Amino acid sequence: MAIVKSKLLQKIYKNYPNFYKKDLDKFFNIILKEIKNSLRRGDRVELRGFGTWSSNIQKARISRNPKTGEKVNTPEKKTINFKMSKDLFKKINNEEE
Repeated sequence: MAIVKSKLLQKIYKNYPNFYKKDLDKFFNIILKEIKNSLRRGDRVELRGFGTWSSNIQKARISRNPKTGEKVNTPEKKTINFKMSKDLFKKINNEEE
């Protein structure tokens, strides 16, 4: 089950009730915006204990439509890679630290 931004903000607010909801929302949006801008520039983003994001450029190529077998030009595009930290990996797999 996926968690949406509004549910995540509710959980954060429950843990930190002394902050205003609008301030937490603004803070969260600033963090997401900076991650997006860094990836757009080609920088690597690292959150210690959580993971790293990096962007790669996928070269333009000629691919095939699997339904018809027709050749299709696929333009160059950026992709995002995420690698979780060892700490997150251990927590997900219930390993002792």
